[in-house]
Amino acid sequence: MSGESALRFITCGSVDDGKSTLIGRLLVDTKAVLQDQLAGVQRSGQTDLALLTDGLSAEREQGITIDVAYRYFATPARKFIIGDAPGHEQYTRNMVTAASSADAAVVLVDATKLQWQDAGLALLPQTRRHSLLVNLLRVPSVVFAVNKLDAVQDPALAFAHIRDALLAFAGAAGIAVTAIVPISALEGHNVVAQEPGWCGYQGPSLLQLLETLPVTPAEASGAFAFPVQWVEKFSGSSDTTQGRRVFWGRVASGQVRPGDAVKVLPSGQSAVVAQVLDHVRQPREVPAGHSAGIVLDREVDVSRGDWIVAPATPEGTREIAATVAWMDDEPLVAGRAYWALHGHRWVKAKVRRIVHSLDIHTLAEADADRLVPNAIGHVELQLQEPLAVQPYATSRVLGSLILVDTATHKTSGAVLVR
Repeated sequence: MSGESALRFITCGSVDDGKSTLIGRLLVDTKAVLQDQLAGVQRSGQTDLALLTDGLSAEREQGITIDVAYRYFATPARKFIIGDAPGHEQYTRNMVTAASSADAAVVLVDATKLQWQDAGLALLPQTRRHSLLVNLLRVPSVVFAVNKLDAVQDPALAFAHIRDALLAFAGAAGIAVTAIVPISALEGHNVVAQEPGWCGYQGPSLLQLLETLPVTPAEASGAFAFPVQWVEKFSGSSDTTQGRRVFWGRVASGQVRPGDAVKVLPSGQSAVVAQVLDHVRQPREVPAGHSAGIVLDREVDVSRGDWIVAPATPEGTREIAATVAWMDDEPLVAGRAYWALHGHRWVKAKVRRIVHSLDIHTLAEADADRLVPNAIGHVELQLQEPLAVQPYATSRVLGSLILVDTATHKTSGAVLVR
């Protein structure tokens, strides 16, 4: 049953497309909001659903979403964790953070902002940017929700034209679309309850669709990889570890059992796993995506930031070709150095060259000597020390890094290894 694990999904799209209102509608109609909470978001007799999620005082004052607000709710079929991602361009970094761990993305499209009478209508830049980003970040299920159809003269025609524009864009961008659903977050049409035939649409409501989407499986099938987060020094009192150090972290991919041969990167030293502990220190097998403690059969020099991996794992590389979602206010230029974080390992990274930037309007790759804030582009990085990276298409954990400004310590870019 799909209810076994919660579905993590994000809502994204342009400013004022109704993301916060949609989440408020889901919370109210699934009875996830208490009556006193509802009373607190009344404005001149009307319930302002967006106020249920816009939790920061700055968000309430400006009427916009700034940070990612996480909300939890459940239906009899499944549990949900929603990330309400900001629509404003300058908060793209927050949206990238939320998307990197999501099972699904609901991209809202505001019908009232488009020339819906036009069969060849143009989509908003933020709709295109967010769709490209969730595709780039390998969010498994992408759902387009066409909102505010109650506010146009001919909802069925508007939905047909917008759906065709979305399918054309997705086809050109290589985005696999799970579904395109017509909704009205404000009025509740097709959000929780199905309304067959509304806007000429016969499919499930948005919530019915979300109840059936798959949860991203942990990377269980790949080779074993384990980033060391914490080294527990000799615990002589522990019978289970026999006084040996325990290396704690979260299994990134594959699995490991006592008796398995492993090696430590970057040192390349070999060892055999003596014991695997779960998060409550019980000896048992720990699947990918879960926290574990690993005890080795001999003393090997391992510290925070090292990786314990399967013996056949390549030693690592100093040269990386990658796609970057640039989030800093300062443009990315060749020659600059940053801190790169991979797992729990920090290394210096220099930008060797900018290959090109992606034009979000035409999807063309254009020559570029810099990446401006919120741009997406391809770059080549030179690392001070080798890292055991894999293509992001193979592993979301091993294929991702972040770049951090060495002076301001701000997160500057999300890096996806090509």
